[in-house]
Amino acid sequence: MPIITTHNLTLSFGDFDLFFDISVSIANDGKIGLIGPNGIGKTSLLMILAGLSQPTSGSVNIARSRRLGYLRQEAVEAFGSRENTVYAEMLTVFAGLQEQQERLHALEAEMAERYTDELLEEYGALQEAFEHAGGYDYDLRIQQTLSGLGLNKSCWEMPINHLSGGQKTRALLARLLLEKPDLLMLDEPTNHLDAEATEWLEHTLGEWEGAVLVASHDRYFLDNVVNTIWEMGRGGIEVYPGNYSAYMLQRDEHWEYDQRVFEEEKARLLKEVDFIQRNWVRASTHARALGTLRKVSREIAAIESYGIGVLRDGSKWSRLGLRADKPLDVIEAIRAVNALSMPGRPPKIHPRLTQTYNSGNIVLRANEVLIGYPGTPLFRADGVELRRGECAALIGPNGSGKTTFLKTLLGQMEALEGELYRGASLKIGYFAQAHDGLDPKLSVLDELLSHKEMHPGEARSYLAQYLFRGDDVFKPVSALSGGERGRLALAILALQGANFLLLDEPTNHLDLPAQEVLQEVLQDFPGTILLVSHDRYLVDRLATRIWELRDNKLTVFDGTYRQFVLSRVTPTDTRPRQLLLAPKPLVRDNSRETRKRQQAMSLIESRIREQEMAVKRLSSEMQQTGKRWSYDQIHTLSLQYSQAQAKLEELMVEWEKLAV
Repeated sequence: MPIITTHNLTLSFGDFDLFFDISVSIANDGKIGLIGPNGIGKTSLLMILAGLSQPTSGSVNIARSRRLGYLRQEAVEAFGSRENTVYAEMLTVFAGLQEQQERLHALEAEMAERYTDELLEEYGALQEAFEHAGGYDYDLRIQQTLSGLGLNKSCWEMPINHLSGGQKTRALLARLLLEKPDLLMLDEPTNHLDAEATEWLEHTLGEWEGAVLVASHDRYFLDNVVNTIWEMGRGGIEVYPGNYSAYMLQRDEHWEYDQRVFEEEKARLLKEVDFIQRNWVRASTHARALGTLRKVSREIAAIESYGIGVLRDGSKWSRLGLRADKPLDVIEAIRAVNALSMPGRPPKIHPRLTQTYNSGNIVLRANEVLIGYPGTPLFRADGVELRRGECAALIGPNGSGKTTFLKTLLGQMEALEGELYRGASLKIGYFAQAHDGLDPKLSVLDELLSHKEMHPGEARSYLAQYLFRGDDVFKPVSALSGGERGRLALAILALQGANFLLLDEPTNHLDLPAQEVLQEVLQDFPGTILLVSHDRYLVDRLATRIWELRDNKLTVFDGTYRQFVLSRVTPTDTRPRQLLLAPKPLVRDNSRETRKRQQAMSLIESRIREQEMAVKRLSSEMQQTGKRWSYDQIHTLSLQYSQAQAKLEELMVEWEKLAV
């Protein structure tokens, strides 16, 4: 039986439906990624599932005795006015075990004074239950969980209300992981985690025995954690098997199918509008024409509001139509049908990065260079070289000097020591993390025109490619959201014709569709890229070498991010196997065949991970059954184990064929 099931969930505000008719279920071991455009209601859905808010209509059914755990995006108020220290708060999870432990100590003291068989029997039963419940390792689990999430020992004795907002969110996540709910629901869990903590969480969720529902913009995280994607829209949820990369492959095919359905439906609507037009004034057929007009009006309203999916269920669009406004008149219906465009597919920006001319072969070289500020050196780089057409990803913890290095390359700062050589014929384009090059006093249109002289009409057409349409071009830069500022900065960057791009967190504040478009554009860019990003998915797809900042030194790794991760694996590493697979030959190639192959590989990797968990589970069950000497059960499990192992080997062979 599923842990949780929903039926026709709808959340409305007046006449506006945030989402409509969501009917889904989560299996006991489901690993689900929830995605969708910003503002579609992902957080609202999670809060409804968690019982913290109510839907406008529909129902949520939770299986009996199942426990849910929910992590908000921001957990500032999560602990109320409690005065517990961080460690004491974690200990509250194990209050029952602590009571058992106290009883064991009491029995030990009692047996030292008065030994009886009854006391020994009670002690033995309690000790077995205590051990089975993890009584001898809960302190270790607390320490591992807090450390894994980046809450080091200096925080453990700190009152929990003295933590920052990000630290409170991590503390709440730690407590949820220790509680081990049957369904763990996480809303953007990586927002307050560094790279190491994120990898630790990926590993933990990969081995999680219960179900997970996670809303996240971190595509690499979704690739490593989930085996099902829920894509959320106003018309409901589309379910895709596999991880994020597998979803992308299926989604493109789904969109192509929807495009065909839409064109067929539009052609049908045009025929019905033609019928209405020809029969409207005839007394004998006017009633039929009026009925058809009402039906067409409902269908148009449903398509415009909820997408093409509503036409697959006549009852659904009929219900929507009954809530729509009065029927259109004949002229309005004709115009509305002709104006229909493919809904559901999010609008995409259409950037194109070109270089005015080629740079020299050597783009950058650093010998015994010390980067930092006077009196505050940050790191040293020696023997570092970047050639034309390469993409280097500069990674490292916050504050290690990544942005400072970019500013040094731009000539805004001087290196403290050494030689920093910039190649010949360089034209540098810089994408700043904070977009601080934008003038907050200017409008979007004026900001663009300040970088390149062009006719206002041409400038508005150009900005429309970046989704600044109509009066949007007159909005002041100071009023733009983070995502809008990122799109404007990218539009300006594309005008410059640079052959060397310095990109500082280019996907910050971008939703998933915009991140995908940016990735495609950068894969097509013929010049050189130095990328600073926490977006491991982007780094994984673009980088041909990794520059890591660690211990005040820049270390060069020649290869892809996946190879870099593999190089850090030790013989005793227990991370999920998909990180240990032979590295993919990733290149900056945006051809459809290459993308399909990479996405197909990611789908198989997700299946490999799922199959490995099945093998691990069956192995554990065999060990437990062996202790009980149940021959029939051992035989059945042994057969299932052999079949699961054979399936795993088949998947590995299939993966290796794609990797060649």
